[in-house]
Amino acid sequence: MSDVADLKRRGIMMMAVSGVAFLAAIASFVLYFQFGQGWARIAAVAALVIGFGAQTWLIASLRRPNKGV
Repeated sequence: MSDVADLKRRGIMMMAVSGVAFLAAIASFVLYFQFGQGWARIAAVAALVIGFGAQTWLIASLRRPNKGV
């Protein structure tokens, strides 16, 4: 797989994970503030951590040394 195709695949994966985590965090915040579900606050924080983790993973994967050099 070429470097450009690999980078594109990683970017798409990061956007998908971040998007799902963002939607889960929004849903959790709605459950917490609108319906008073205490556990939803922990779920929202976990979703945000997962989203930021996906972005950190993408940045870290860009810094790894090239395989052929």
